[in-house]
Amino acid sequence: MPIGEFGGLPPRVVEGSPALTTPMYWMYEMAHASLNPLRAVTDATKILFQNPLNPWTHTEFGKSIAAACELFERTTRRYGKPEWGITDTEVNGVRTPVEIRSVWEKSFCRLLYFDRKLTRPLRMPAPRLLIVAPMSGHYATLLRGTVQAFLSTHDVYITDWSDARMVPLAEGRFDLDDYIDYIIEMLHALGPNMHVMAVCQPSVPVVAAVSVMEAAHDRFVPQSMTLMGGPIDTRRNPTAVNNLAAERGIDWFRSHVITKVPFPHPGVMRDVYPGFLQLNGFIGMNLDRHVDAHKDLFSNLVKGDGDLVDKHRDFYDEYLAVMDLAAEYYLQTVDTVFIRHALPKGEMTHRGTPVEPAKITRVALMTVEGENDDISGLGQTEATHGLCTSIPAHRRVHYVQKGVGHYGVFNGSRFKSEIVPRICDFMASASDPKAARAAAE
Repeated sequence: MPIGEFGGLPPRVVEGSPALTTPMYWMYEMAHASLNPLRAVTDATKILFQNPLNPWTHTEFGKSIAAACELFERTTRRYGKPEWGITDTEVNGVRTPVEIRSVWEKSFCRLLYFDRKLTRPLRMPAPRLLIVAPMSGHYATLLRGTVQAFLSTHDVYITDWSDARMVPLAEGRFDLDDYIDYIIEMLHALGPNMHVMAVCQPSVPVVAAVSVMEAAHDRFVPQSMTLMGGPIDTRRNPTAVNNLAAERGIDWFRSHVITKVPFPHPGVMRDVYPGFLQLNGFIGMNLDRHVDAHKDLFSNLVKGDGDLVDKHRDFYDEYLAVMDLAAEYYLQTVDTVFIRHALPKGEMTHRGTPVEPAKITRVALMTVEGENDDISGLGQTEATHGLCTSIPAHRRVHYVQKGVGHYGVFNGSRFKSEIVPRICDFMASASDPKAARAAAE
């Protein structure tokens, strides 16, 4: 999830023609295209050895050939944006259809609403929750489990960030200031009585957006903000990801990982941090585990264990689907969050105006961390409480989930059984400050 999950890569060559200034992306595209004939042969071979009329299909040799073909196809495929796959949810014990539709849109983001088609009105209006998904390589569908966990009890909205290579250069640039503007505009579009949740990377821009709104006495500030595994102060228990950014410096990032989108993508000539480099970092951090997973896939395909094969496919169809990030946003975030630590130092600005979390007074705050988080170390998210000093103590909550890593903070069985109920209780109390004060006393 975080920005900066990668090792060294070949630097760009000197400035010149577009073909020379974008070697990484051009070579990636050419390598992918060069595999197309072999992929076609592999697909035909797989079909041949899965045909029930072929006597080899029922032998271990034939199954091994078909399994090897699928393994090749999956490891050389370009994975597209996954579908949400959320068609219904349970509301008060009743299975209820869900329609996903866009309610707000700009060049780099859509705001999706999971509209529950209720057959009968609720006794009390459901709390409204805006989930700010990370813009750090994966699509918002990575938070499918997060959405499903709240959908039965909340009206859920989520940010659906755009792949920068699909945004034409004419649409303009996108940086961290724009990200903050987008959050503010979404809250204005949704109206009052909202709760906002930031998962990982968006914690910093969400705190900044709420700070800016409070300083302007904006009536659309959310009732609460929940920050989950976010890099608010990466000086606390720094992880390998944090150390990499501090050691390299912003000039290294600018010269090693920024490239231009090649033709024929709609965003041709846009400066980006490409998704395939981010994916290289994701896989490189746990290479042995991914190699073993694909070995297991081969064995399960040969054995015909459909359940384990389907689980592998579902996970990697999501995990290997990546998007490009606008270079301005990526570099500004790396510099602001991981190198200069501008927010905890009181040096962060938005459009030239200081970002002052101490001015937040009307918004309840909850921070959630994972005990074994190796991306955002323990204490990095909790640091928000030391910045938001004007929020009353009875409206601030910090929770550490035992036995989970980074992804367990927002997904999985412990998230559903232990974290979600606490967040729901927190948001309920945030909507009723008098009840929260009485509980604190």
